[in-house]
Amino acid sequence: MFNLNSKVVLITGGSRGIGAACVKYFCMAGASVAFTYNTNAASSAKLENRFSKISKCKAYKVDITKDDEIKNTVHQVLKEFGKIDVLVNNAGIWKEGKISKMSLLHWEETLRTNLTSTFLFTQYVVRAMKLKRYGKIINISSTAGQRGEAHYSHYAASKGGMISFTKSLAAELGVYNINVNSVAPGWVLTDMSSKVLSNKKSLEEELKKIPLGRIATADDIAAPVLFLASDLARHINGEVLNVNGGSVLVG
Repeated sequence: MFNLNSKVVLITGGSRGIGAACVKYFCMAGASVAFTYNTNAASSAKLENRFSKISKCKAYKVDITKDDEIKNTVHQVLKEFGKIDVLVNNAGIWKEGKISKMSLLHWEETLRTNLTSTFLFTQYVVRAMKLKRYGKIINISSTAGQRGEAHYSHYAASKGGMISFTKSLAAELGVYNINVNSVAPGWVLTDMSSKVLSNKKSLEEELKKIPLGRIATADDIAAPVLFLASDLARHINGEVLNVNGGSVLVG
């Protein structure tokens, strides 16, 4: 049911965390995978080498804050892989920013990285998907985009924008047989959250808020992404799939 042998997948921010788990899951399902990275060249090379043994897998260095680099990357993937069936918009940053101290540069960096890059990758990929009249787009948002997050208003705004973007495109692109959905993680054990979750007191406080009593792994997020990219989810469109152990019940 998860045989994706004929599919080509583009994953942004695929060198670590949720993105790397997505690279693994899609390659194991037989898909050909292209993924982007910016600074983690060593991790990307290791990932590419590992999964090239079982599927076509290639890493592309791109600064996702730059329009021309995104455009060129999509063009290269289409040229080398022939098509893009699935786009996973995963790349993003999470930096603290209290509203009284946050600079405009800090605000714009987060919006540009998390939301504008999603818009640009989607815009360039959709042009090819519409010609094929087929596509799956999965945007990695967050519980922060649904309920807000103190000291991270810029991050919450970017993820809230991603959720609205998802729903809008689901309505717009369904006629082209393109499904657009979002996976919204809560806490996940990744490099991004390690600073907070490595603190025993902070970890214990967060665990109390999660009915399942555990923090998600990157694999816990990648599996629902794979599901939404498969034909098992062919009639799911405009949905926000929450993967948070029951900590935020907004589904």
